[in-house]
Amino acid sequence: MFTEPTFNDIVIIAGAGPTGLTLAIELQRRGVPHRIVERADGPQEGSRGKGVQPRTLEILEDLGVLQTFQEYGSDYPVMRVHRPDGEVMEWRMDEPSEPTPSVPYPNMLMVPQWRTIRLLLDRLAELGGTVEFGTEVTGLDGTTVTLSTGETITARYVVGCDGGRSTIRRMVGASFEGQTREEEQMLIADVRLSGLDRDHWHIWPDRSQGFRLGLCPLPGTEDFQLTAPLTDLGDLPALLAEVAPEVTITDIGWTSVYRPNIRMVSRFRHGNVFLAGDAAHVHSPAGGQGLNTGIQDAYNLGWKLASGDDALLDTYEAERLPVAADVLGISTRLHDAREFRRNDPKLRQLGLSYAAAGEGGYRAPDAPCGPTRLFDVFRGTHWTLLAFDCSPSEAASEDLHVWRVVRDGPAGPGVLVDVDGHAHSAYGVEEPTLFWVRPDGYVGRVEKAAIAAATHTTTAAVTSATLEPR
Repeated sequence: MFTEPTFNDIVIIAGAGPTGLTLAIELQRRGVPHRIVERADGPQEGSRGKGVQPRTLEILEDLGVLQTFQEYGSDYPVMRVHRPDGEVMEWRMDEPSEPTPSVPYPNMLMVPQWRTIRLLLDRLAELGGTVEFGTEVTGLDGTTVTLSTGETITARYVVGCDGGRSTIRRMVGASFEGQTREEEQMLIADVRLSGLDRDHWHIWPDRSQGFRLGLCPLPGTEDFQLTAPLTDLGDLPALLAEVAPEVTITDIGWTSVYRPNIRMVSRFRHGNVFLAGDAAHVHSPAGGQGLNTGIQDAYNLGWKLASGDDALLDTYEAERLPVAADVLGISTRLHDAREFRRNDPKLRQLGLSYAAAGEGGYRAPDAPCGPTRLFDVFRGTHWTLLAFDCSPSEAASEDLHVWRVVRDGPAGPGVLVDVDGHAHSAYGVEEPTLFWVRPDGYVGRVEKAAIAAATHTTTAAVTSATLEPR
């Protein structure tokens, strides 16, 4: 069935995984018209990517869903390695860190991916948004989209968040350079079992320290995620009898045979069509980076789509492509080294910088200022101007929230008192300085403010500087 195209100033999002849902939430809370379509008849199943990194937790707090993630998730359990000689060893993937004033969520949270999707779906519904399940993009000409329903829409922007086998990527002719390692296939399944405690992530290596079997308890469920170098589910009973005879599988849910894909596109933008998440880059699961990188793609892109500013939209590719390339390199090195430990600080994604792209800078740290945290004043869809020890000349508006940050004195409307000096320390402030914080929590601009000694009033800002990582 053919319908006449409708013309809408909307964004079409293809794919309702974590990346697409994050983007839909970002657009919904900004009042940007959009439609998110998903070819599957319902939400994705399976534990899949289960690690939520610290920077992603900060994003989830801004989106209003962190508390529910914490309720359903847990810290990563201690790994218990059952060696072939009968010896049992225990160690952690990463030693837990204590929260600090600037980094309130320093540790990775384990949440099965199906739960992540449902929690994001719930948040989208709270904001009034919905997903069109059982609907896929079947045609794309510029930004004119044909759906499987027969409907044709000319949108302002189209975003492919439709996974490693992206239809949108294929339709724009983007190459997906890299490799697929067919020889390293792995069975992944969500199972229920008896004979094993749920306090550990259990690993059985072979005598050459290769991997035979892994069983990881999934928080908020009765399930374990099973991983094994098998290609046929029928081979599982024999493997269990050999390496873990004490374990009895009582139920098998979602299953998948995984082949390591290490690929990415060379362009994230094709006119007004954008690629994000697995549609733009796929990773080894080593290091727990894929899901997180996709969510952060969407978080970077959402406010830029809302602006409609073409030059600003160009910065999406300029900022996110180098990040994806770097993350791809890290996860591949961990995969090739068969490395389970995840103690590289880069994996937390707190130090990601956009400074090299020529716009933006470093993550804006948190800090308590009396009862109010900086993350509290950042939360929302606006820019934030932090004026340390000076009075800014810019007026507050719906799009720009302005806060003076002082070392002492009374708190009040638009004034934060940095009682313990945590904010000044986190931002390296030694003289009156202005920080413009972008809607995605990165410092967009830094300016020193010249203070007239006689009047203590702020003159025009005179110096721009790049915020150095701390």
